[in-house]
Amino acid sequence: MRQSSVRGDRFRRGRPDARELGWDDSLYEGGRPAPGPDPSAPGDGKDGTDGGPPDGGAPGPGPGKPPRRTGRKVLRWTAVTLAVLVLGGAGAGYLYYEHLNANLRKDALDLGAGGLQKPEPNAFGQTPLNILLLGSDGRNSEQNIELGGARQDADRKPLADVQMLLHVSADRSSMSVMSIPRDTRVPIPRCTDPKDGTVYRQSTGAINESLQRGGPGCTVATWKELTGIYIDHFMMVDFSGVVSMADAIGGVPVCVDKNVYSHDRKGHGSGLKLTAGTHAVKGVQALQWLRTRYGFEDNSDIGRAKAQHMYMNSMVRQLKAGTKLTNPAQLRDLAEAATKSLTVDEGLGTVKKLYDLGGDLQRVPTGRITMITMPWQYGPGGEYVMPKPGDAEATFALLRNDSALDGKDTKNAKKTPAPEPKPSTPLEQLKVVVQNGTSSAVSGPVSGRAAVIQQHLAGLGYTAAGTDSTLIAQADTTLAYRDAAQRGDALALAKALGLPKDAVKESGTVSGLRLVVGNDWRTGAAYPKAAGGDRTDTADSAPKKAPESADALNGEDTKACMTVNPQYSFP
Repeated sequence: MRQSSVRGDRFRRGRPDARELGWDDSLYEGGRPAPGPDPSAPGDGKDGTDGGPPDGGAPGPGPGKPPRRTGRKVLRWTAVTLAVLVLGGAGAGYLYYEHLNANLRKDALDLGAGGLQKPEPNAFGQTPLNILLLGSDGRNSEQNIELGGARQDADRKPLADVQMLLHVSADRSSMSVMSIPRDTRVPIPRCTDPKDGTVYRQSTGAINESLQRGGPGCTVATWKELTGIYIDHFMMVDFSGVVSMADAIGGVPVCVDKNVYSHDRKGHGSGLKLTAGTHAVKGVQALQWLRTRYGFEDNSDIGRAKAQHMYMNSMVRQLKAGTKLTNPAQLRDLAEAATKSLTVDEGLGTVKKLYDLGGDLQRVPTGRITMITMPWQYGPGGEYVMPKPGDAEATFALLRNDSALDGKDTKNAKKTPAPEPKPSTPLEQLKVVVQNGTSSAVSGPVSGRAAVIQQHLAGLGYTAAGTDSTLIAQADTTLAYRDAAQRGDALALAKALGLPKDAVKESGTVSGLRLVVGNDWRTGAAYPKAAGGDRTDTADSAPKKAPESADALNGEDTKACMTVNPQYSFP
C-alpha cells in the first residue's frame, strides 16, 4: 500500500540538501504535478488536471495502521503564529510597528462562492473566532530552500501541508485546535485566483493541493465547504523564522520516553537525537523535533502530529508565563522572525490587529486549550485518508455550535435543567421568517426549501409564517429568537418541526423568529434525525466532548511524553 504525495520528482545536485544533512527522507518522495485550472473557464487559457489522486509516494503501512503519508511540513509555523498572538499581551506587537507591518504579507480571505454566513451573536453579543492556520512548503527564498531542501521545487506552487483550525469560544473561555491530515481527500470548490483571474474547476483531491488553486483563500473555501464552519481569518507561515524564534525564547521543553535517534542506514529520519527525559530544544534541534516521523510511535504522520501538538502546547505555556522573554531584544527578535514569515488575510493585516487578537487569546487558560486531529479513516485501497463517518461530523458540529472539545463547558455541565418557558403567542399570530440555507459550492443549493417548510408550518397552524428569498449557506438548521420572552414560542416551534434543542438560539440581531433551513435538511418536510448523535434533545444537560478517535491533548498536560519507536532508539 502506498501513501501518495504531490511533489516534484527531480533530484537536486550541488549544494547538500536536507536529506544529506540528516533530515526527513519524506522530503524527496515523488509525486505528480499540481492540478491545473479549468480549461473551460473564461480567460484562463491553460491546461490542467482535475485534482484526482496523485501518483507515486513512499510505501505505506499495512491495513489498520495510521497513514505513512509523506508530509514534510510541520507545526513549527503554528508555534510562530501563536508566539505573535500570545506575545500581544506582553506588548511585543508594538515594537517597530510600521517596520513589522511591512514584514507582513497579505492575501484574499476566501476565493470560493459558498456563501457561508458568520454565526449569529449570542445573547451577550459575542461570536466565536475561527482562524485557519496554514503551513506552506513554498521555497520562495534562499532561506526557505535551505530549510526545506528540494531546490528543484523552488518554482513549484506551494502546498498547504499543515492545516489547523483554531477555534476560540465566543466568551473566550476555551480554545480548540483541530488538525486535518494533509492527504485527506476532500471536495475542493471552484476557486478564482485574484492575481491573474485563473479559474480552477471544482474537483476532489488532497486538501493540501487547495493552496495551489489561487492561494490560501482557496484552502479557506475548502475548509468551509468540508466542515460548515465559518472562518474569520487565516494565517500562513513558511519555513523561515522557526530557528530564530526557538532561540529567542530560549528553547521549548519536550519529552521522549526513551533515547531516540531519528536516522537509519537508508537515510530515513530527521536527525533528531535525544536521551530519555525532558529537553529544551531550540534552533535546528527544534526544527528536527517538529519534522520527526521516523522515531515516534509507529513512524507515521499521526505520531508526528502528536509531537507537534506537544511542542505547541509547551511553547504556549512558556509564552504565557513570560519566563523566557524578559527584555526588548528578545521580544524584537521574536517579532521580527514571526512577522517575516507570516501571510495573513486583509482583515488581519496589521500588527495592531494581531496585538488585539493576542489579547483575546491571552484570556484563554492553558487548561482550556484542546488540540486534536480530525477523526480519519483510510479511503478505498488505503492510498489516502478521509473524514471518519460520524466522528468527523460530530467534531465539526461541536465547533459549529461553539462547544469546547474538552467537554467542560458550563453550559453543557450536568445539572437539573430549569423549567422551560411556555409559548406566549397563538400559533396563527406568531411571526416566523423561513430562509433557505442550503447554498453549497460543491453540492449546489436546493431551490424552494424555504417555501416548502413555510407551507409545512402553515399546515401545522403557523399561518403567519413567511419567507426570506435570500439564499445563504449554513450547515445546521437553526431557529433564532430575539430575547427570553420569545424562547417559549421558539421551543414550541422547534418541537413541532422535530428540531433538537440545540438548534434553538437566542440572538439580538433578529426581530422575531428566524428559521434557517440548513444543509442538514435538504429534502422533505420532516427534519431528519442527526447522524452520530451530535444534535439531541439532551443537549442542554449532557456534556459534549471530542470523540476518542480525535486523540485530544490538553494544553496544561506537562507530563505528555512522546513514545519512541524501538527501531529508532539506542542504548
